Amino acid sequence: MFTRFLKDESGATAIEYGLIAALIAVAIIGGVTALGNSANATFNTVAGEMGSAPAAGGSD
Repeated sequence: MFTRFLKDESGATAIEYGLIAALIAVAIIGGVTALGNSANATFNTVAGEMGSAPAAGGSD
């Protein structure tokens, strides 16, 4: 019974799949964070340009 336990690799396979899933999750979190920071900078730039633009339809 003990030798069968030592030869059983199903637990090791499950751990490997868990590690792969964790690595993928970390990569996704990093990508989403970078994309969010880039989108935030873009929105701030657009908001700054809109704030400094003259009002449309105003009287001269």
